Amino acid sequence: MSGTDVLTAFKELASLKQLDRNELRDLIRDGVLAALTKKYGPNVRADIGLDEMSGQIHITVLREVVEAVEDPSRQVSLEEARWNDVEFQVGDVLEEDVAFAEFGRNAVQAAKQRIIQRVREGERARIREEFADRVGELLSGEVQQIERGKIVVMLNKFREAEAIIPYREQNHREHFHQGDTIRAVLKKLEETPKGPRLILTRGDPLFVKALFKLEVPEIQQGIVDIRATAREVGSRTKIAVFSRDDGIDPVGACVGLKGSRVQAVVNELGGERIDIVPWSPDPERFARLALAPARVARVFSDPETKTIQAIVDEDQLSLAIGRNGQNVRLASELTAWKIDLYSSREWLERGGERPLFAPLPPAPADEGEDVAAVPLAELGGITQDLLAVLDGAGYRTFSDILDLEPEEVRAIPGMAPEMAERLLALIDELTTTDELSGAAGQAAPGAATAQAEPASPEPGGNAPPEGPPSA
Repeated sequence: MSGTDVLTAFKELASLKQLDRNELRDLIRDGVLAALTKKYGPNVRADIGLDEMSGQIHITVLREVVEAVEDPSRQVSLEEARWNDVEFQVGDVLEEDVAFAEFGRNAVQAAKQRIIQRVREGERARIREEFADRVGELLSGEVQQIERGKIVVMLNKFREAEAIIPYREQNHREHFHQGDTIRAVLKKLEETPKGPRLILTRGDPLFVKALFKLEVPEIQQGIVDIRATAREVGSRTKIAVFSRDDGIDPVGACVGLKGSRVQAVVNELGGERIDIVPWSPDPERFARLALAPARVARVFSDPETKTIQAIVDEDQLSLAIGRNGQNVRLASELTAWKIDLYSSREWLERGGERPLFAPLPPAPADEGEDVAAVPLAELGGITQDLLAVLDGAGYRTFSDILDLEPEEVRAIPGMAPEMAERLLALIDELTTTDELSGAAGQAAPGAATAQAEPASPEPGGNAPPEGPPSA
């Protein structure tokens, strides 16, 4: 292989790996020096010149003239030097031009290995530089493969980076296949023996925040801020938002016109329910808002233990607790305070001393009645046959069915498919607010809830591995 061919190959490599001219020159010099080391020895000295116009590599080996040679890689005897020029003296430097074609196979292989090593080191450095400050950003790519529950992603704009979504960082209601487009958030940059690895997530609250930042211009501009998040992956998320501009409603900005913005986030999350509430620095007020869609009558706080005691009317207790305690659990996580719930009767039985239930302010004209406590028979859109099926299963008020998942609705005895879809559509209509109405609006002014039906699991999706690690 001639020097011209080598230089051409190096230029192609530089173009492929997106190296600039200076990086290319350093790469060539380092590779040629590795070849010289293989041919002459570890201490060889040389001048290496590159002529990009002619495509030539000029190599001159430099050896010191000495009486007795101790290091052949950098020294030459006076006798040998005088074969070239009789005027050489001890201490002079012999300059010997070397053609690249004179390198043997081992020397060329050494140059190749050195260059590959340098390229890899450069790639790793660029990955660190590119992603070190991008934790929390939304990245997109293609599912390259799925192995043992782990999703390997090829990023669109940095294909050389190794990026994975571990099993514990996935939403296990979602199913991806090789070649699918996927979006995830960078959670951390992990160092491995093979270099940096990007750990992505779709199961962390960071993913929800990144999606809202993508959909809500006010968040991108820094006007609206997501101050707190709480999430149970695949089921429900609560976010608390704050506006730095008194003229902009943070909840309305996140919901969007007719719920368009929040619905886009819900769709990306596969139908996960989202509660949006205003953030407040007052823990008692924040707890009221966080327990939406339930209405809270009174709250008492203990700053020393960071405990909130919330009292709700009897008909609001199940709504405040949520299915399997989910609503109060997420509210506690959102506020970072422990929340103890009491019904009005239980609070009085425990000896509550202060007046508990001052009359609630009348609901604004555009907020309507408390949907959650309304008997199902009084809701429009529920036919007699559907009402009979629900009554037979023990569901009699809207709060009884509010937190049912689509799979639970379809599993109700006697529930026909068309009846299930009609009921799910009704729940969706009454729990998705675009003008701060419905149950969420009654629970806390400014709070909003969005929900969509999750996609049905596809056969052949990425199933968890045998004995998956715990989250």
